[in-house]
This record gives sequence, C-alpha cells and structure tokens, in this order.
Amino acid sequence: MELDFETCRKAATSRDSRFDGVFVTAVKSTKIYCRPSCPAIVPKRENVRFLPTAAAAQREGFRACLRCRPDAAPGSPDWDVRGDVVGRAMRLIADGVVDRDGVPGLAGRLGYTERHLHRMLAAEVGAGPLALARAQRAQTARVLIETTRLGLADIAFAAGFGSVRQFNDTVREIYGRTPSQLRERRTQPETDEGLISVRLPYRAPLHAEALLTFLGDRAVAGIDGLDAEGYHRNLRLPHGIGRATLAPHPGHVAATLRLTDLRDLAPAVARCRRLFDLDADPAAVDAVLGADPALAPMVLKEEGVRVPRATDGFEIAVRAVVGQQISVAAARTVLRKLISADAGLFPSAEELLALPDEAFAMPESRRRTLRGLAAAVVDGLDLDGGGDRDETVERLKALPGIGDWTAQYTAMRALGDPDAFLPTDLGVLRGARAAGLPDNPKALAAHAERWRPWRSYAAIRLWRMP
Repeated sequence: MELDFETCRKAATSRDSRFDGVFVTAVKSTKIYCRPSCPAIVPKRENVRFLPTAAAAQREGFRACLRCRPDAAPGSPDWDVRGDVVGRAMRLIADGVVDRDGVPGLAGRLGYTERHLHRMLAAEVGAGPLALARAQRAQTARVLIETTRLGLADIAFAAGFGSVRQFNDTVREIYGRTPSQLRERRTQPETDEGLISVRLPYRAPLHAEALLTFLGDRAVAGIDGLDAEGYHRNLRLPHGIGRATLAPHPGHVAATLRLTDLRDLAPAVARCRRLFDLDADPAAVDAVLGADPALAPMVLKEEGVRVPRATDGFEIAVRAVVGQQISVAAARTVLRKLISADAGLFPSAEELLALPDEAFAMPESRRRTLRGLAAAVVDGLDLDGGGDRDETVERLKALPGIGDWTAQYTAMRALGDPDAFLPTDLGVLRGARAAGLPDNPKALAAHAERWRPWRSYAAIRLWRMP
C-alpha cells in the first residue's frame, strides 16, 4: 500500500490519534516503531519510515514502542470498510483463522491460492498472513502476561505459539524484553481469577449511548443484557464459550472477558471490537452525512454514532427474519423461545435445524425460512464477514422468504457493510419524515445516494430520530 510520506509525516508530527492503526512510524536510528500519536520526541525526517501495519514493521526488524504500544491501536478503518479480498482476509486473520486452520484454511475460505493471497497481502499491508498472525499472537501474549497470573508456558500455548522457545523469541524480538521482564513492567492490575481485562481503543468520538440503547433494546434474556456495569454478551467461540462485559470510557472500551479456553482471547477481542464498530473512522462518516442539511443537526448533536454489529452473523440473520413486520419487543419474545434456558447461547445453524417445530413461535412460512437459512449456512454461506458482501446478499435474497430488507439488515450488522440501506423500513421512513426528508421509499433511496459510502450510519441516525 502506498503511503504518502508528507501526509504521514504531518500526522506523526502533530501526534494525530486519528491515524493510529492506519500506519506506524518506524525509526531507523532506534529500530523502534510507534503509533502516530506517540508522545516521544519526533524523530528526524531522514530517520523515519512509514509502514502500513505493525506486522510490516516487525518483518523489517523493528520492535514495538513500550510507551505508546502501537500493537494495541485501533484497527485500520480500511480493513473495516473494504469488502475486497484483502479486507476480508484482514478480518479473518483478526478472528484467528490462521492460528486455527493455517494459511491453507484462510486461502480456502477466500477462494484464492496461498501464493496469490500472500502476494496481495504483502502488496497492501507489507506482510503476508503468517507475519500478520504472528503479530497478533504477540499482542495476545502481551495482554495475558500483563493481566493474568498464568504461568508463561501456559500463556505461550494460549496465545497460539507452537513452543515456549518460539514464544520467548517472538516476544523478545517484538518488544525488546523477555516475557519475564514484560511481567515486571505490568501496567494493569491483575484481575480476579478467570477474568481478563482488556482496553479496546477507538477513534473518538464515540456516541456510547446510541450503541448501548440499540443493543439493550434488542437484548434477549440468557444471551445478552444491559445494566449499570455495561453491556453483557455471551460468546460462541472457536474453542468454547465466553462472556464479555463492555463498558465505554473516554478513549477506550473496557472489556472484561471470561473464557473457557484462553486460545479464544484474540477471537473474543476481535468480535467485541466488531460488535461496537470500534475500528470505524467517525470523522469520515460524519463529514459526509453532515454535509446534508437534513442530517447536519443530528450529526452535530450526536457525533460518532456507530453501527451496532455482531459477534455471530447467523444470529443477526435469524433476528432479521424473526423481525420481519413485527415490533422489536415482539421479536424478543419469539427469540427467547428459540434459546435453551441452560445453554446461554444462541443456537447454531445445526442446532436450529434440530429444534422441534414447537420451538418456533411463528407462522409456518417463517419457520421454513429460518430452516432454509440454517441449511444454507451449514452448506457454506458465510455470514461472519469472510465472504464477498454483494455475493452473500444475493445468496440471501435467493432463499425463500428473504427479501431486500432482511438481506440489507444482515449486510449492515452481520457483514459489516457500511453502505447498506433499508428505504422500506418503517423506522427509517418515520425518521426521514421527522428530518424533513422524503418518506417515500423510492424517493428516499434516491436522496440517500449522497450518503454513500456510509448509508448504514445514516439508517442508524434515522432510527434514532424522535
């Protein structure tokens, strides 16, 4: 990926935190890389290189700054928004696919050869899938070293390393410290046994109330909930079950995680970030939406509104089907009956197919739609962001009982499409009318063209209109 030196230099000189995660500053004289907002003295221009990812810097022999912790910066908004192969690959790597299935598994999910995938990633982000996964393992290890009482050998395998020696060598190379020395530099207090506390940074501003209200209104007892401590969510993870509590604070979201298997730390963090849309660039979104006089007042009043996304794409698709033409409260009642009281998890596609008919408190046609959706997921339909967005939407619309509204809602929340739109939605039309916009679906869709590529965010704002 081409980085403009002068633009990067200006961002780093002004310590602009909006660029954290977009690139890293590699200092040739010290062999240390930093995030753009690092408070250290700005290096001389001849000593600086700008690289697209921490993995790229590590690949070229730079080690992470222990002051600004560039490995813990928000993810690049490019990978959050892009629906192409590189964007999909970056999301899957963040979810731990390389650690679980290797590079062949990642390439297989994306439909490309390993060589071609490596070539694309190296060209865009300066590192191949193995280097990117290695950087993530190091970050996971650092979190466990600094926030748990686990022995270092246990941390090595929990973070995904193949051996203690590999763990020691990687940590020393990336952080310039041994694991024992990192533990001596502990910056966070140890948590209660079995809990892991992680700070999830974001680009300000973040309108936390909008996120929490949306998720709280749709919470289903036994799966998720909202109280004074934050938003609580049970997680189905690759190696077991987890539970997350997410509480927004200035500059970060405090995540408290309880995991049955510590190998699931990286996927849990990635899914919590995705749920709260923490890698978004709110300045870019609000600049486009605020340019429309009809939306400008609400953008000015509520800066940084995010799209509440998903930790489980299949669950969102089911919620979309159940919510067709009924209220949010009625949908919650129906969804509770799909959940086993002792499971604490939304049913997987396989589990939903095995449910008896009496578990579906809905018309027979809708029950058939849900079973058809579940069968498609079992057959390979990817609703967790690894598939091509446009192709996934078309495959959804080809299923009996799923129309454009259901497919677009799923694209918005499950696939992370920033430009999905629902011009026939009653809440969107009500909000449009209140904002002085056309309340005819066709006319509203035409007006919404000026909101590209952020129409998902516009829909959330229209839903919030009184």
